[in-house]
Amino acid sequence: MYLKELIISSYSEVIRKIEFHLGANLIVDETIGKTDLETGNNIGKTTVLALIDYCLGGDAEQIYIDPETKKEIVNVKNYLVGNEVQITLVLKENLVVESSNEIVIKRNFLQRNKKIMSVNGVNLPKNKGKDFEKKLDLLLVGEREILKPSIRQLFAHYIRYQNNKINNTLKILNTFTTNIEYETLHLFMFGLPVSDRSHLNTKLKGEQEYKKRLEKQRSKTELELQLDIVKNNIAVLEKRKNKLNINENYKQELEELNDLKYRVSIVSSRIGELSLREQLLIETETELKSDMSEINLPELREIYKTAKKNISNIQTTFEQLVEYHNKMILEKIRFVTQDIPKIRSLIEDHNRTLSEFLNREKQLSRKISTSDTFQDLEEIISELTKAYQRVGELESGIKQLETVDTNIKQLNEEIELLDGDRFSDEFQKRLLNKLKDFNVIFTEVSKHLYGEQYGLSFIIKEDKKTKQSYYQFESFNANTSSGKKQGEIICFDIAYILFARKNGLPHLNFILNDKKELMHGNQLKRVSKFAKDKEIQLVFSILKDKLPNELNSSEHIVLRLSDQDKLFRIERKS
Repeated sequence: MYLKELIISSYSEVIRKIEFHLGANLIVDETIGKTDLETGNNIGKTTVLALIDYCLGGDAEQIYIDPETKKEIVNVKNYLVGNEVQITLVLKENLVVESSNEIVIKRNFLQRNKKIMSVNGVNLPKNKGKDFEKKLDLLLVGEREILKPSIRQLFAHYIRYQNNKINNTLKILNTFTTNIEYETLHLFMFGLPVSDRSHLNTKLKGEQEYKKRLEKQRSKTELELQLDIVKNNIAVLEKRKNKLNINENYKQELEELNDLKYRVSIVSSRIGELSLREQLLIETETELKSDMSEINLPELREIYKTAKKNISNIQTTFEQLVEYHNKMILEKIRFVTQDIPKIRSLIEDHNRTLSEFLNREKQLSRKISTSDTFQDLEEIISELTKAYQRVGELESGIKQLETVDTNIKQLNEEIELLDGDRFSDEFQKRLLNKLKDFNVIFTEVSKHLYGEQYGLSFIIKEDKKTKQSYYQFESFNANTSSGKKQGEIICFDIAYILFARKNGLPHLNFILNDKKELMHGNQLKRVSKFAKDKEIQLVFSILKDKLPNELNSSEHIVLRLSDQDKLFRIERKS
């Protein structure tokens, strides 16, 4: 699919209509007097890329949240909501063939029954946007049972306006993305879709950590040997007890007491197990809270000022980075601690049960103590009580470890089942051939555009915690020269489109990039011409004074912005 047009409209007028073509589609900041220290972010050139991303399932906040300060731009949000601004994105299968299929996507910034998330005229705002995303997945990716990798993950490398995507070739998802998720994504991209197992690995890590904590106290073998000794002691005590002359009622009451003691130990052990789980969650919460920055800001501010004098392009303040970091930690804390109330409720229930058992135990003990033979049995009863309590503790500890082992075994079996032949010699050979095919294209593109020869490789690594294997993909420079990261990234994105076309894989025919001031003018011209020759769209935002004269024309520029004419033209409404 290609970009045909992007329309920004309100309830009363069309604010912008941007038409796209093959080759370079430049969004230019023409603000007079713009310096290298001024990025032009406030006029909306980056927002154009964010709006296209928004129509492809992105978050509304990316439109009105400042990417540097992470603060809401109130006047922009109020304008989008108050004027009922609607974004329309039209994708077309072939820009040259007028009759080719089109996908019309519309989104606004309203909520509830006024919310618009439509695809080809069908509004899909329900299910927290999942229906909308599923429809886009069907149209852009095709029929598939499991939507993993997600369409947002699959098309992330086409839309690069956030720092992690601008500066990384392959690791372009959020910081919480696991190696297993990246494996699933990259294998799918190269035509080798596999079952997603990231959720199982998350569970496996939790169970292995729990087992590690339990075994720090005592191993299963040690528990079993101790249990055998205690049971032998009970057998000896029972023989001694049976030789005593005890009336019938007394024996029944004594057995009831022993059984009660056993139940007390089981409930106590269960309380201990739950308390351990609660403690683990609280420790995790404490660790996360300790990650929240409590640095001496006044002292570091002086260091930051000194650094800022030496590094002129620092734009984000230290306090802002601290605030954003702390927000992410708070979200982790919320996720980690959500089970604590349930655990505490269970502990309270068991404590009530334990209290009832202890009261009954007290009653029975008093009743037995009135027996004429109690003095003879006192020592044996005391020892048996302790022994039965110990049996309960040991059996509970063994059961905990057995349960964890069973869970780990089941999870490993499920992961192994999902892996299938993922790590077989045959699969690795197929993957190697796919990468060889891709690298032929990748090296040709990079050599033509940058005089470098970039390629991709893979290695099989092992997760330190779960011990599960996974594929990790890495880029390399065959010329062993330093190269440039920006060049590697644009070459990868172009090469992947050509590779996907050749192999019939789902793909987009456009690339969105921000901050093309980092690309040399000659390379920008060469990339633009190459993309047009290969029928690829490049949508780049750039400052006018960084734009080569050959590209400063309506043939290449689709939108000109400035301080006097910003994207949403809010200033004209005030």
